[in-house]
Amino acid sequence: MSPAADTAALASTSGAPLAPLVAAQLNFVLSQANLPIRVGQIWSGCRDGRYADRFTLAIPFCLDYVYWDFLYNALSPKVAPDVVFGPDDEGFQPLVDFDETGSGEKSCLANWDCRDTGALLSLIKELREFYIEYQKKRAAEVDDARLKFEISTVLSKEGIEVCMVSSNGRPDEVKFAVPLLDLDLAKLVPGCPWKLPQKIHLQAVFPISRSYSSVPSAPRLKLVSTPDLKSFFSVDDVKLPPWLDGMCMAEYLPNLEENLKIQVVEASASIGSRRRFIEALAPTFGRPLEADPVHFVIPLQFPKQQPVLTLESSQHFNAQGLPIMSAPVNDYPWSPRWDPTEMVERI
Repeated sequence: MSPAADTAALASTSGAPLAPLVAAQLNFVLSQANLPIRVGQIWSGCRDGRYADRFTLAIPFCLDYVYWDFLYNALSPKVAPDVVFGPDDEGFQPLVDFDETGSGEKSCLANWDCRDTGALLSLIKELREFYIEYQKKRAAEVDDARLKFEISTVLSKEGIEVCMVSSNGRPDEVKFAVPLLDLDLAKLVPGCPWKLPQKIHLQAVFPISRSYSSVPSAPRLKLVSTPDLKSFFSVDDVKLPPWLDGMCMAEYLPNLEENLKIQVVEASASIGSRRRFIEALAPTFGRPLEADPVHFVIPLQFPKQQPVLTLESSQHFNAQGLPIMSAPVNDYPWSPRWDPTEMVERI
């Protein structure tokens, strides 16, 4: 659900609207957060209450979501909310962490202003930062020499997140979410409609091994991108470099990022190439022109990969009354070095 859709649907399951002060803060979160925060259940703490005053938020973390309940009091809406964390996070006590830092800083809860529409977003950011550090600390305490080494060598990388993964019937694991490419991807795509920052992460999942092994098993590796980025660059098409025996992430990441950067820059250049190709089609094939997906399917790797052409009859129909279509055609002369006009002439 998009932030706009969430904003338009801030009513509880019983139909009671959120208390006005609470709704203003939640609307601010959905419209201004630079993370895709989602609203789950909304409900009232009182039976037959006039206003709903509590809700569940899905907070992005480590390429997944954590679900936290924010409990306001509609009878005292000026009071800061209580927050209930997940059942596996009983050890997460962010206010205690503030005391232990000894920095003299105070939580934003200490200066809560209900009239500040950004108060809830500030609280979410604060709690999320503490949660990131909490999970890093948990992972660092794992009795696995290899994981301790990985954590000590890569956790200094800005933006990295790590978490423990428990599963029934399977050994515990540690998952790393490593941001890749120090590039503003929005600047590579002129006129892009992206509201949120677009990112590419390496997800690396390491099994926890409490016994010594001279050759530890390779982690499970996967590239993950924000959904909007897929229309520009598909990480599913990227072939990951092999993970060699004895390798660590600090060795693996530079080669991966170098190869990935080349492909992202090529994808950016491909946007202009596709546009010029479509413009060159019109004089030969006429208008209106169906560029995608019926007549011409232009791959993201264009012009390295040639378009697929499908012919559609305007006079012949099948038994269902649909136009007869040819099989996909891509066995025509092609060179990525030709200019768009020659590409079209060869087709």
